[in-house]
Amino acid sequence: MDPATSTDVVIGTPPSTASVERFTGLTKAERKALPSRVRQVSSWSRQAASATAARAVIEQEATEAVDHFRASAAELKRAAQVAWRSLALDRSDGPRLAAIARRHALEPVEETTQELVESLAVAAEDVAQAKKAAGARRLFVRGSRREEAELAGRRILDLHQRASEIQAPARLDRLGRLPSRRRVRIREALLPSVGLLEALSGLGSEAALAPRKGILVLRNEAEALNEARRSEEPARRAATEAGNAVRSADTDTAVRSLPVDELADLVRIEPLLEAGIRTVHEVIHPRSDLRELPGVGPATAMRMQEAAQALWQRTYDEMPLAIDHDRRTPAATRLLARLAEWEAGRRTKDAGAELALVQSLRPLIRSLDSGARFHLILANAASLDDFQSALRSIAHRAEMARRIRPGNRPADPWDDFEKRPADYYAMLSELGFLTEDEDKIHGDLSAEIIEAVRAQELRTNNLTASLRGYQHFGVRFALVQMKVIIGDEMGLGKTLQSLAVLAHLHAMGASHTLVVCPAAVVTNWVRETDSKTTLIPHRLHGNRRSKAAKIWVEQGGVAVTTYETLNTIQPFLDQVEVACVVVDEAHMIKSPRTQRTERVRRALDASERAILLTGTPMENRIDEFRNLVSYLRPDLLLSADEFNPHRFRKQVAPVYLRRNQEDVLTELPDLVEVEDWLPLSPADERAYAECVRDGNFMAMRQAAMLQGTSSAKVERLIEIVGEAEENGRRVIVFSHFRKVLDDLVTLLPGEVFGPLTGSVPAEERQQMVDEFSAAGHGAVLVTQIVAGGVGLNIQSASVVVICEPQLKPTIEWQAIARARRMGQLQSVQVHRLLSEVGVDQRVHDILAAKAELFDDFARVSATAASSPEAYETSHPDDAVAALAAEASDAEIAREVVATERQRLGV
Repeated sequence: MDPATSTDVVIGTPPSTASVERFTGLTKAERKALPSRVRQVSSWSRQAASATAARAVIEQEATEAVDHFRASAAELKRAAQVAWRSLALDRSDGPRLAAIARRHALEPVEETTQELVESLAVAAEDVAQAKKAAGARRLFVRGSRREEAELAGRRILDLHQRASEIQAPARLDRLGRLPSRRRVRIREALLPSVGLLEALSGLGSEAALAPRKGILVLRNEAEALNEARRSEEPARRAATEAGNAVRSADTDTAVRSLPVDELADLVRIEPLLEAGIRTVHEVIHPRSDLRELPGVGPATAMRMQEAAQALWQRTYDEMPLAIDHDRRTPAATRLLARLAEWEAGRRTKDAGAELALVQSLRPLIRSLDSGARFHLILANAASLDDFQSALRSIAHRAEMARRIRPGNRPADPWDDFEKRPADYYAMLSELGFLTEDEDKIHGDLSAEIIEAVRAQELRTNNLTASLRGYQHFGVRFALVQMKVIIGDEMGLGKTLQSLAVLAHLHAMGASHTLVVCPAAVVTNWVRETDSKTTLIPHRLHGNRRSKAAKIWVEQGGVAVTTYETLNTIQPFLDQVEVACVVVDEAHMIKSPRTQRTERVRRALDASERAILLTGTPMENRIDEFRNLVSYLRPDLLLSADEFNPHRFRKQVAPVYLRRNQEDVLTELPDLVEVEDWLPLSPADERAYAECVRDGNFMAMRQAAMLQGTSSAKVERLIEIVGEAEENGRRVIVFSHFRKVLDDLVTLLPGEVFGPLTGSVPAEERQQMVDEFSAAGHGAVLVTQIVAGGVGLNIQSASVVVICEPQLKPTIEWQAIARARRMGQLQSVQVHRLLSEVGVDQRVHDILAAKAELFDDFARVSATAASSPEAYETSHPDDAVAALAAEASDAEIAREVVATERQRLGV
C-alpha cells in the first residue's frame, strides 16, 4: 500500500473525518488486489459469525443449567444463618452438568480476537460496497457512489492488512474449535474439568458430594432421635416403677424375717403370738382375717395392720437398691430391661443441639423423596467440616438410641449390665435410687464458688457416656475454676470427667485440646475419647506422631501425647490455641526442676484451662502437693513452714477437688484386705541373711520371693490362685521386681499372663490386659507394680496380691484401684504377702506413717469434705509421721539395713 495514501485504521474503527477528506481513491494496485481481499474478508466474516453463534449456544445451555441449579438449591439454616445449601442431583442433571462442563472447556476469547470478530461482524456492508470498486463494475459507478465504493474498499483493504498482521486465520480457527459434547456422570460433578463450583459461585465457598445412602442414614438417625425423645418419659416412669418393685421385693424379704416383737411398742401382740403369727409379714398378709382372732376387734385389727404397714414402709424407705449379679431375681431382671429401654430416650434429653441440627437439615432430608442419587453440599456460613461434625454428632446420638432398642438389646439384660455396670448405676443415681451426700460432693467450698458451679451450664451433646452426680459437679467445678487438680480416689472416673470438660469446650467452639499422659495409657485415652465422646482423638506418640500432629493442627480434636513426646511436638502446639490441657498421673511432675515438668508447665502456661489428674498428689512429702498447686495457682499456697492440715486444705480448696470411694459409690463391692504375715522358710532365712550381710536393700526386699517353691510367700501365693479358681475369680499379682515376676510366670499354675513390665510397649500392655480379661477363672496377670498399677483398668480381676510392701502407700492404692473401681461387680480381695521378721516389718511401719500424713493433707479436700473439722484433731505422733514421710528412699534403705544388721549380728 502506498504510504502516502494509507490510513492508520484500527480493526473495528472506521476512518476518521480527516482520513475521508484526504482520500483520493484507490491506486491501480489496490484495485487489482481488492477482489481477493474482499473474498477473504467475507470468508473470515462468515467463519467468525458461525463460531460466535455456536459459542452462544454453549453459553445459553450452560446458563440455563446454572439457573436451574441455583433455583433448586435448598437453604440449610443454623442460628438464623444459611450454614449450608444442598442440591439434589439425579440422572436428569447429567446433561446440565455436561452443558456447564462444555462451557468450562471453551477457550477464552482474547481481546484482540474479540476485536477482530466485532470488526468482521460490521464489515459485511463494506464487502458489498467494495465489490463495486473492483473490476469492470467500477466503470458503471459514477460520482459519490463510486467514491463510497472505493472508500469501502479502502476499509476492507485496511481490515485485511490488520487481520493478516494478527494472524486472523489461526485466531478464527481457534475460535471455531469447540469442545465436543461429552457425558458427565453425577459422581463427577465436582471435578475441576466440570467447573460446577465456579458456576455456582455465591452459593458456597466449598462443596462436597454426598451419596443418597449417606443422606438416607441421616433420615433414619433423625427418626431414631425423635422416637427416643418421645419415648423418654414413659420409659423413665417404667424404670422407676421397676426400681421400686425391686425395693419392694427386698423389703418383703426383710420383713419376712422381722419378728412380731417389733410391733410390741405399738399394739398388743399376744393375740398374734397365740394365733401362731410370728413375723411382721404375716401381720400384713395374714392367712385369715385378724378380726376373727380371740380378743381382737375391727379397730384393733386395723391398728395391727397399720403398725405393720408403717414398719414395712420405714424399712422400704431405708432400703438401698442393690443389683446383685449373683442373685438374679425376676424383679432385678425387669429393672435392667426397663433401664435399657429408658436409656435411649434419656440420652436424647440433652440432645437439643443434635435435634436442632436435624431441624436445620430438614430440607436436605425432604429432598430424599425426589429419588436423587447424590446431594451436593455447599458450605456457606459454616464449613464442610462443621457439616461432617454435625452428621457425626447426630449419628452418635442416634446410635446410642438405636443400640438399646428392644430389638437390638441382648436377650438377657444381665449380659449388658455386666459389660457396662457403671452406666446402669448412673441411671439408678439419676432416678434417685442411689443418693449422694451433696456436702461430700462440694463440702465447705466458698458459697460463691458453689453457686457458680451450680449455675454453670454443661453441654453434653459431644459426650456419649453417662455422668454420675458427683462427676457432674467435678466437671462444672473444672469449668468454673479454669485450672484445677481433680484428685478423686482411683476408680471414680477422673478420665470421664476430663473428657466431659473437653466435650463441653468443643461444643462451645473450641477446636484443639491436649492430653499429656504416661505412654502406658495413651491407648486407653484414645479408646476412651473415641468411645465416650464424639470428639476425634489423635495419637501424637510413636513413629507417626509428626503426621498425626499435622492432621490435628488442620482438623482439630483431642491430641493424646506423652510426657516424653511433648517436647518433640512443641512446634505444632505453637501453631494452635489449645483450649485445655489435661495432665494424667500428674504426680509425675511433682519435682519442679526436671525437664519433664518444665515441658508440661510450658503447655499449662500457654492454655487458658488445665486439669491435673492424680489420686496421689503427694507420695512422700507435702512439698509435692504444694508444687502441683503452684503450677496452677501460686497465689493459694501457704508459707513453707506451716503444716496445719485443715488450713492447708482450706487454702487449696479453690483448685483441689477430691472425692473418696466410700463417699460417693454406695454400690461399690466390699474391699477385703488381708495381711498374710508369713514366717521365713529355711531357704528364705539363708538368702535374706546373705543380702543383709551384703547391705543390699533391694535384694533384702525380694529375697523371700526368689526361693522357688521353697519360699513361704510363693507357697501362699499358689494357694491364693487355687482358691481364686475355685471361687470363679481372676488374680493380679504385683511386685516391684522383674526377677520375682519372671520366676512367678513359671511357678504359678493355670493361665499366667505377663510379665507386664515397663519395657512392654503401651499397645501390647493393653492387649495383654484384654487377653487376661477374656481368660477363664483362675487366670493370673503378673505385673510390675509401677507399670500395671498405673492407668490400666483391670476390672475383670477381683483378687489382688502385693508380693512385698512398697515404699509409698500411694503405689499400693493405685494398684488396688486397677481392680476395685466403678463398674466392679465382685468384692475385691487384697492380699499383702509379708514376712514376719525383717525388711517387710520395717517398711510396713514406714508405710503406715506416710499414709497417715497423706490422710491429713490430701485424702480429704475442703471442696469435698462435709465436716473438715473432724480432721483438725492433732496427734502426738504427727511430727514423727511427718519425719517418716519426708524421709527419702535412700535414707529408708540405710536405716533398715543398719537395723537388720544389728538384729542379725552381721
